[in-house]
Amino acid sequence: ATPVKDRPATEAEASEREEALYRAVLTLATVDECRRFFRDLGTPAELQAFADRWRVVELLREGKPYREIYELTGVSVTTVGRVARFLADGNGGYQIALQRLDPSH
Repeated sequence: ATPVKDRPATEAEASEREEALYRAVLTLATVDECRRFFRDLGTPAELQAFADRWRVVELLREGKPYREIYELTGVSVTTVGRVARFLADGNGGYQIALQRLDPSH
């Protein structure tokens, strides 16, 4: 018999697992701790994708055009557009982080 993956059976279970992950992240106190956790958690490609998207956020905030961001980062114009949409009308996460990193902005 093929083993069954431990996947959440319901949306509530999926939500609980997601919350457990976020609680784990909140225990991390330094950049080094975060680096170690995320390197254990994700593949190098996943981490690079997250880092690239965060760079796109910073460049969008500087007012750079999509095409220039693509040229600087290699991130597709489609992904730059997606990041821009979430920066403007997403869940507010980018805005929270940006504000806390640079309250004067």
